[in-house]
Amino acid sequence: CIRDSNSISYFRLSAYARPFYLPDEPEHRFKPNVAFDDIVRLYAFDRSLRLLLLDAIERIEVALRAQITNTLALHHGPHSWSDPGVFDDRYDHAWLMETIRKKLDDRNPETFLAHYREKYDHPKEPPVWMVLEVLSFKEVSVLFSKLRHAADKQAISAHFGFPDRLLQSWFRALSDLRNICAHHGRVWNREFGSRPMMPKRPPPDWPDLSRPIEAEGVAHPPESHLAMMLVVIETLLRRVNPGSKWRHRFKDLLDKYPDVPTAPMALEPDWHRHPFWRMEEGA
Repeated sequence: CIRDSNSISYFRLSAYARPFYLPDEPEHRFKPNVAFDDIVRLYAFDRSLRLLLLDAIERIEVALRAQITNTLALHHGPHSWSDPGVFDDRYDHAWLMETIRKKLDDRNPETFLAHYREKYDHPKEPPVWMVLEVLSFKEVSVLFSKLRHAADKQAISAHFGFPDRLLQSWFRALSDLRNICAHHGRVWNREFGSRPMMPKRPPPDWPDLSRPIEAEGVAHPPESHLAMMLVVIETLLRRVNPGSKWRHRFKDLLDKYPDVPTAPMALEPDWHRHPFWRMEEGA
């Protein structure tokens, strides 16, 4: 709930006013019976949607960090990240080393880095489980994509249940989505530049993501709108947290805002009736 719309700038709210304009008008004129509260309500929905997405992406991100940490430590040792041979030649390993050294030498480093710096002289660089915690999700996703050894990628990918090439695309897209959400960007009717790759053989329970959803003469392709992101998020959550109720919370959010159209997210009006999203009794 937005208690005081004066705390939101006109420029920010203007993006949420566009769906209420009359189409094909040279000047911005609103459709009949549009109230200012309608715009604020759409903003409030998008804000709640961002928070819900952030919660889901955090769980996926933490799982990816853990799998990379466990795999590299098991296959190559606790300081494997400092070995350029672990990564392929396209990876800027010098950047990684410099980044971690700067974080270690920072005047106010993370508590665990400060403890390591005080207690250990050799090796100076911290172990991989510390390194993975100080990189951004974007940096972690790039690191995963640039691992040299197939056995490493396969071990990590097995946890998520999809090929590493597909997961690289998914993690990159989710890291970009996370940054949009974290910086309060609009997501409800956004067309994303970073798009998750479609599996060659989509899981049998997936909704059809090949057909654009039409609304007011505008086509919303699922692969470039939020629908694809939502399916990827729910799919990964089922792997990393089988008891997740995230899809319930997503449906609850849309039920709370029944006036918000689903087409700009490239979701069918009856999206929740599809077997992928259906809420089973007791689930």
